[in-house]
Amino acid sequence: MRKFSSYGPIDPELHYYVPRQELVNGAYQQLLGDNPDKGGHYITVWAPRQTGKTWIMREVFFKLQQDSPFDIVIMPLQYLSNVTDVNRVAQLLAQALMEKLGIENLTINTLEDFHLLFKREILRKPLILILDEFDGLPEPVIAGLVSFFRNIYHNRQNQLDKSSAEKDYLLHGMAFIGVRAVLGVENIKGSPFNVQRSVYIPNLTHDEVTYLFNQYQQESGQTIEPEVVERIWYEFKGQPGLTCWFGELLTETYNQATEQPITMAHFEGVYADALDLLPNNNILNLISKAKQASYKPFVLELFQTETKIKFTYHDPIINFLYMNGVVSVEQVHRGENYVKFPCPYIQKQLFSYFARELFHEMDGLYAPFEDLSDTITDNSLNIPRLLVRYEQHLQANREQVLKNAPRRQNDLRVYEAVFQFHLYLYLTSFFRSYEAQVQPEFPTGNGQIDLLIRYAGQLFGLELKSFANQREYRKALIQAAKYGKHLGVLEIWLVLFIEAVDDKNRQRFEADYTDSQTGVIVHPVFVQTGKD
Repeated sequence: MRKFSSYGPIDPELHYYVPRQELVNGAYQQLLGDNPDKGGHYITVWAPRQTGKTWIMREVFFKLQQDSPFDIVIMPLQYLSNVTDVNRVAQLLAQALMEKLGIENLTINTLEDFHLLFKREILRKPLILILDEFDGLPEPVIAGLVSFFRNIYHNRQNQLDKSSAEKDYLLHGMAFIGVRAVLGVENIKGSPFNVQRSVYIPNLTHDEVTYLFNQYQQESGQTIEPEVVERIWYEFKGQPGLTCWFGELLTETYNQATEQPITMAHFEGVYADALDLLPNNNILNLISKAKQASYKPFVLELFQTETKIKFTYHDPIINFLYMNGVVSVEQVHRGENYVKFPCPYIQKQLFSYFARELFHEMDGLYAPFEDLSDTITDNSLNIPRLLVRYEQHLQANREQVLKNAPRRQNDLRVYEAVFQFHLYLYLTSFFRSYEAQVQPEFPTGNGQIDLLIRYAGQLFGLELKSFANQREYRKALIQAAKYGKHLGVLEIWLVLFIEAVDDKNRQRFEADYTDSQTGVIVHPVFVQTGKD
């Protein structure tokens, strides 16, 4: 029986997979060319890590090999990632190509010699070249090779009167597979080729994720509750590496009773471990990118709940985070695009990492003999009183809490995320002696952050916002009510961070709101972050 795999290219005979034939056919046609006799295209194949770029292009490679009038070569370049001399890289790359193509009696020592390998007098027939992990090469090497291949491309374009096999250079088509640098976004000389010829590998669609888990059910005979597959789609949004990794956990690592259906209860247990216990290289890589000094301020700002951040591909910070899978695009409609986190799972991991980087678990939240019955008992939890306790703790320890807190460069104000992190860790520390679970939730990918508390068989929802103005406050009430309806609760708390609030406005704006459409009661509660 086949298995799920998230470790490199899949083997359809060993692993569950989605054919993605449309993507394969599209890349195939690009390399072949609209009119193959005139030549193919030089393309970039890009996407964040673990999205299936290499597998897609391997399928293209196999398709091109079928009755092809071309030589087809696919080469991984990871072994050259530490070679900083472009001439040495050209020499090693030429040696590997000559071995694959059976070319002898040709010596390539420098980048200047490299073009000889692609001459019509040397190659037996037109060549299609696929270079994997190209962006892992040192930047000076990338720049040198890109310039080299661009010159060959332009030379062929200038010979429109000749067929592909009659041109001076027989490099018919080529593909650079990578995450980002190939596109030349950071290259002051511009992109090597027309970006219109790029091939983007998107995440799996909802139908493709369903198809993937249907394969498992058909082969194993073990059923999976439909709600489980829906939740997998919601948490991972079709990110291939994470989806298949979780599929492996769900169907193998944590699947002891294979004769029983996989239920939501089973999902919740596995998901909790996937969040807290199990390392994942994809997540470790995302965190390594997000925490870099150049990008961390933007990531922290993205957690703010007041305004959405416009997505523009040419912003170097957004581009870097996008290409490395830290952020994605929310398209409201054509021409209106915003930055968001790619999926709830990734956002939770980043939230948890930055929260614990800034704040450790807190001690001394209450005295050993303090009576907490006004806040928590064995079967009840008083959320308003809990938030009062939190505000008192924040005020009493404000100087220490904000001592090393990151601040925005433009106005030196503390990032809104700092208070989100602090409240989250305060709650997890407060409940340390109780059987309570605190979990951050991010329903939209940006602009909405919720803390869910499960205690004594009850679910309590806290939606976190910064108080911006009365208009946004009214919108937040409606949004909180809708989320409460989604959670299936009758009431929800809207926690409003604000630098200062007087008693008059507390009384006015902390009035309960009952939503006419959902029937959910929203309890607004201010948390003052500035000094009294």
